[in-house]
Amino acid sequence: MKKLLLFMWILLPWFAHSQNGEDSTYQTNVIHDNLPSFYNIIQERLKYPFSWLSGNFNDFNSWRTTARSKVMECLLSRPPSIPYHPVVIAEQDRGSYVARKIVLNITADSRVLGYLLVPKGKGPFPAVLLLHDHGAKFDIGKEKMVEPFADSLRHMQSAREWVDKNYGGRFVGDELAKRGYVCFATDALNWSDRGGGGYEGQQAIASNLSNMGMSYAGLIAWEDINAADFLSTRPQVDSTKVIALGFSMGSFRAWQLAALSDRITGSVSICWFATRTGLLVPGGNLTRGQSSFTTTHPGLANYLDYADVAGIACPKPMLFFNGEQDKLFPAASVKEGYAKLHTIWDSQKAGDKLVTKFWNTGHIFNREMQDEVFQWLDTVCKK
Repeated sequence: MKKLLLFMWILLPWFAHSQNGEDSTYQTNVIHDNLPSFYNIIQERLKYPFSWLSGNFNDFNSWRTTARSKVMECLLSRPPSIPYHPVVIAEQDRGSYVARKIVLNITADSRVLGYLLVPKGKGPFPAVLLLHDHGAKFDIGKEKMVEPFADSLRHMQSAREWVDKNYGGRFVGDELAKRGYVCFATDALNWSDRGGGGYEGQQAIASNLSNMGMSYAGLIAWEDINAADFLSTRPQVDSTKVIALGFSMGSFRAWQLAALSDRITGSVSICWFATRTGLLVPGGNLTRGQSSFTTTHPGLANYLDYADVAGIACPKPMLFFNGEQDKLFPAASVKEGYAKLHTIWDSQKAGDKLVTKFWNTGHIFNREMQDEVFQWLDTVCKK
């Protein structure tokens, strides 16, 4: 009996301590700000062994092949492909170029609507694959980059408001077509004509695809690869000059596509770039889940950081712009990511093909940024 009382006396302070809700040696607090309390320990374990910067590889071309294969493995199942069989269902003369609404098989699973802008005159022309943003705005997708056809008043009003807010009042695709570029844009799954899930449905879409052996982010990537192939094989296009361009989520898709597709000869990425650890911090936008399913490839963090994936595109010409005031992508993390990119391009004596720049802006692709992009594109594609 004395031994039992002694044992209870020893345990009493611990019991009172734990009942008061204070930390104890029994169990650590688990979740803070949507992150496990041990997230920093996990991040310290991320050594990115497949990175060119890891020192684990000697030959750059061999590394590119290995790294690309690893990324594609993490995209999970690729949808089967069939001939695109594009059909023009509407056409509009827009002065110096023609806008065509087309339908095509982006995969064997999905036949989709797209906008194809073709300059008048004798081709072939350089081309730009336009990759739309996320923006938590799902009623429009391709219409964020190309002015909608007049038969869709709903799309027209929504798109006009969106470009006024985020793109300086200009449809980037139409501006490029005026400057002599063939442009193509279509919708990622869950946007515009392929919509239905909205913001709350993103996690369900990702979960359901995962339960069928696929990845939401992977599906978007596979479809972007097919879109690049479709655009580059149009008779009006100079296949040696095909650029991927996007803002926000479209930026992620652009540099990713430059890394994964030989059809893409360069990219323009506006306001989606940083280091993984710099984004996965308390209060970070990426930690909210939902929208991050469109850019999260299962298991890839065990092998490569974002800059490492983008580096697979080296020595292609690449342009990255970010806003110093962009709360979604903290400047310190972006600078760290930029430094990694420059180390990769410099290692291949291709530093002059990489442009990284901060603007005194937030999360936006304004006219001044666009004008500089257009000048850069002309330098790269119209030599």
